[in-house]
Amino acid sequence: MAVYCNSAPFSCKAWRNRDPTPLSALLPTRLFSLLQHPFSFHPDRLKLSTCRWDKVASAVVSEESAVGSSSSGTDVFNLTYLELTDLPQVDCLLITQSLDDHCHLKTLKPLSEMSPNLRVIATPNAKSLLDPLFRNVTYLEPGQEPEVEAANGSKVRIQATAGPGLGRPWQRPENGYLVISPQGQLTLYYEPHCVYNKDFLEKEHADIVITPVIKQLLPNFTLVSGQEDAVQLAKLLHAKFIVPMKNGDLDSKGFLASIVQGEGTIESFKELLSKELPDAKTLEPTPGEPLQIPPP
Repeated sequence: MAVYCNSAPFSCKAWRNRDPTPLSALLPTRLFSLLQHPFSFHPDRLKLSTCRWDKVASAVVSEESAVGSSSSGTDVFNLTYLELTDLPQVDCLLITQSLDDHCHLKTLKPLSEMSPNLRVIATPNAKSLLDPLFRNVTYLEPGQEPEVEAANGSKVRIQATAGPGLGRPWQRPENGYLVISPQGQLTLYYEPHCVYNKDFLEKEHADIVITPVIKQLLPNFTLVSGQEDAVQLAKLLHAKFIVPMKNGDLDSKGFLASIVQGEGTIESFKELLSKELPDAKTLEPTPGEPLQIPPP
């Protein structure tokens, strides 16, 4: 199964000699990330395959293919491009947030033209953006948990979790997701800002956590959490593996880029993690090389 998440394009390397119930999914780091982390669920292992691109993948359509965006802020980023046609077959699209860097209309419009019946799971905050594009959209509130079936018959459960509150104070929070394999052998958690509801997540667990570990700060405002917050997230979910997102590793320009400051490093995160969760492993995939994770 290929699950294409809102942030970045991924391609899943084909498994040979598949058993009748293989399960593979694609989950991202972020639209502007250097790393791409597709993974495949199997009963006996998890495979995380990274893809190599010559430049940062900042969008998935060329300028010739792009249509109008809901944000005028895209000139902040020095965009390089990857075509939608480079994606493998996609069984489901996950969208965590309604903002343009997560629900990117220049990407979604041509994708919807290619696959109008694509299964989409999204935050209700994105309803006005997605309803005109896709025919099969499920909007999840935290705690809701549909089952997604791929074309090959494999299945996962996808549970929405509470993410960051962005925009107006009364606006509902955005989403994170738990992706759960058929018999619960492996569970993966993804949320792109390292912002979560502790009361909600303390009832859950995740073997693999994909999260930012380096903070991204604006003056008097934390744009993306990380470091000790990421450690506490991993501890809360009893994670065995943490795959760091590299939100700050991008080519950017403009005023906003000039005032965003990173705080911490992956090494400082590892040091913090070793004190709180000494058995957990931090995995830094190398682009182009598969990363296999055995089940716990």
